[in-house]
Amino acid sequence: MTGDLRPLAVFDLDNTLAGTAHRQHFLERRPRDWEGFFAAAPDDPPLEEGVALCRSAAGECEVVYLTGRPERCRRDTLDWLAGQGLPEGTLHMRRPRDFRPARVTKLEVLRRLGADREVRMLVDDDVLVCDAAEEAGFTVVRARWATPSEELREAQEREGRT
Repeated sequence: MTGDLRPLAVFDLDNTLAGTAHRQHFLERRPRDWEGFFAAAPDDPPLEEGVALCRSAAGECEVVYLTGRPERCRRDTLDWLAGQGLPEGTLHMRRPRDFRPARVTKLEVLRRLGADREVRMLVDDDVLVCDAAEEAGFTVVRARWATPSEELREAQEREGRT
C-alpha cells in the first residue's frame, strides 16, 4: 500500500502521548503562565499506552498528529516526537490567535482530513473533543490513561490555548 491510500490515525499529544502533570502548576496560577507551560513541554514523559497505540496504528495507517499547542511550539514538538521514536507524520497545530475551543478547531481539521481520506481513528483525552468527533461520525479512542486535569480541560474549552 502506498502512504497516499492508507487510512489516517490521528493522535492528540497532551495527555494522550505526552504526560503534562509536571507542568500543570503553570495553569493553576492567575494569570496562567502559558509561556512557562509550553516551555516545559519538551520535558514531558511519554505515556506508554498512547505511544504503544501510535506505533501499532502505524502498521496499517498513516499517523497524523493533531494538537491544540500553538504553532510556535512546532520545533519542540517535532523534536519530542522524534525523541520518543514515534512515527513520522504531519503535525497540525493551533494557528496564531485562534482561541476557539479545541472541540471546534480539532473537528475542523478532522473534517478536512476526512474529506478525501479515511480517518480510521482519533485518539484524544479531551471528552468534549471526543464527543464532537463521535457526533460527526468519526471513530474515537478515548485516551483515559493520563490523570485528568481540570485546569487543562478548562484551558482547552474556555480559553482555546491547548
